[in-house]
Amino acid sequence: MTNHRTGQIRRDIVVVGSSAGGLPALQQLVAGLPMDFDAAVLIVQHMPAYSPSNLHHILGRQGNLPVMVARDGEEIESGNVYVATPDHHLLVENGKMLVKRGPKENRFRPSIDALFRSAAYNYGSRVIGVVLSGALDDGTSGCWTIKRLGGVTITQDPDDSLFPQMPLNAQEHVAIDYSLPAAKIAALLSRLINEPGGANPKLTTKEKKLLEVELVIAKTGGAFQLGIINLGELSPFTCPECHGALVQLTDGEIIRFRCHTGHAYTINALLSEVSTNIEGILTQAMQSLEESTMLLIRLGEHFDSKKMSDIARVFYDKASQVQKQSRNVYDAVQSQQIISADIRYEHD
Repeated sequence: MTNHRTGQIRRDIVVVGSSAGGLPALQQLVAGLPMDFDAAVLIVQHMPAYSPSNLHHILGRQGNLPVMVARDGEEIESGNVYVATPDHHLLVENGKMLVKRGPKENRFRPSIDALFRSAAYNYGSRVIGVVLSGALDDGTSGCWTIKRLGGVTITQDPDDSLFPQMPLNAQEHVAIDYSLPAAKIAALLSRLINEPGGANPKLTTKEKKLLEVELVIAKTGGAFQLGIINLGELSPFTCPECHGALVQLTDGEIIRFRCHTGHAYTINALLSEVSTNIEGILTQAMQSLEESTMLLIRLGEHFDSKKMSDIARVFYDKASQVQKQSRNVYDAVQSQQIISADIRYEHD
C-alpha cells in the first residue's frame, strides 16, 4: 500500500506463525492491536487436521479488531485478522487469500513457511513476519525469504516462549530484526506499519524459479511435473510420508528437502519424522515376532495332542527363542526417542 502523503510504500501485511505454546502469545499479540491498526494480519497456528478450529473465536474475544477464518479467494482488507483453517495452507496472491490443500510442509498443513513465502513473493518489503512459540523450526525458511525480499522479521523472545525452539532456530539462521516478549509485539507492529518499506531486492533467476515453483506446489501439488527434481541436489534420503525421492534445497545456509510429490522438510523436521517412524517399524517387528511365537506354541500344542512330544518340544523351544527376540525389540521400542537437531538447546 502506498502512503499518499509521501508516495512511499509502507508495510501493511503482517504474517504470524505459531505452534506449541503459541496460543497465549497470539492472545497477547491480538489483544494489543489498536482499533485503527491499518494493516492485515494473517495467522498460521499449527492445529490438528481432524478437528474444527475455534481460534478465530478465541482471538476475537481478546482485542479490538475483527478476527475471521480465511476464505479462499477473499480480498485481504487492512484492519482484519485472518486465521488459517485446519488441514489447509493459507497463502496470499494478488490481494486475495488462497486456502489450499497442497502437500504438507514440515509435517503440517497449514504451514508457516508456505504463508511467509507467498507473502514475501507477492508483497516484498511490505511484509512483516512474526515467529512465536513452537517446537522445531517451521517459519525459519519463511523468515529467510521475507528478509531476502526486503521485509521485516520479528521473533518472540525465546525466554518468553513456552517452546523456544522456533524463535531460536529463526534467530540462528536469519538476521532477525527484533526479538521481544509477546506482550510487546503489538506495539512494535503499530510503529512498523507506519514506517516506509525499503526497496525490493532482486532475486537471482534460480532463486525466483524455486520460489515460484514452491508457491505452485503449496497451491496444487504437482512437484514432479513442475521440475522440482531439477531445482536442487538429489539426496540419498526418501520422504517419510510417501517414500518419494528427496531433493536438497537451500535458502542461504538453510538446508531443506522436498520430495517429488511435494512434501517438504527442514533437517529438524526430517530427523524428527524419521525417528518417529523408527518406533513404528520396531513395533511392527515386535508384532511379527509375537505372532510367530503364538504360531509356534500352537504347533507345539498340536503335536502334543498327537502324543508327539519330541516334535512338540522343538516348536516350544523355538517359541522361547523368538519370544526372547521379541522382548529385545520391545526394549528397543521403549528406549527409542524422537530426536531432532533441537537437542542442542536442551544442553545449553
